[in-house]
Amino acid sequence: MNLNDFLESIDKISNHKVSLVAVSKYVGNNEILNLHTQGQIDFGENKVQDLVKKSDDFKELNLNWHFIGNLQTNKINALLRTHPTLWQSCNSLNLAIAVDKRLDYTLDTLLEINIADEKSKNGANKNEAIELFHKIKQNCKNINLKGIMCMGANSDNEKLVAKSFENAYKIYSNLTKFGAEILSMGMSGDYEIAIKNGSNMIRVGSLLFAK
Repeated sequence: MNLNDFLESIDKISNHKVSLVAVSKYVGNNEILNLHTQGQIDFGENKVQDLVKKSDDFKELNLNWHFIGNLQTNKINALLRTHPTLWQSCNSLNLAIAVDKRLDYTLDTLLEINIADEKSKNGANKNEAIELFHKIKQNCKNINLKGIMCMGANSDNEKLVAKSFENAYKIYSNLTKFGAEILSMGMSGDYEIAIKNGSNMIRVGSLLFAK
C-alpha cells in the first residue's frame, strides 16, 4: 500500500495525532527501504536478532527502531546495544529490573498489558497494570515509562475488540498524570477500532507491505 494513502486513511478516522510503526518482521531490506523512501522512519521488530541485523544494515538512515516482541533475559544485552527508540514490551517488574541494571542510558519504554486476558498473549495483568507502572517507575531509574502497549481481543466480534481497547484507554488515562504519553494499540486487522478508542500509536505490518 502507498504510505501516503494509508496515512490519509488514518486522518479520516482520527481526531488526534497517530504515530505509525511499520512492523517489518516478515520483510527484507528492500521492502523497508521502499517504505523509507516514502517517508517512514519508525519500524518495529519482535526478535532481537532481527532488530540487531536490520538496525545495523540501515544505520546510515537513522531509522527509529521499536522492539515489540517478548524479551528473553539472555537477549537483553544485544537489545540494549542497538539503543532502540522505544521498548514496547516490558511486561513485568522482574524484567524491568533486569534491563534497568544493564542500562547505561535512559530507555524509553512502554508497559505491555494483556488487556484481553488471553493465555496466548504476553503482558501484565490488566488489574495490576497501574500498580506495576508505579513500581517500575520507582525501582528502575534508567527506564523511562512513556505509556502502555497492548493487543486487542483476538475475536471477529468488533464489540469485543473495541471493549478491550476501551479498557486499555481507561488505564492509560489514569496514568497520563504520571507521565504516560503513548497508547500503542492497533494492528493491521483492528487499527481503525483502536484509533477510535484513543490509540495514538499503531503497529501495522501486512497492510503496509502488501504487494
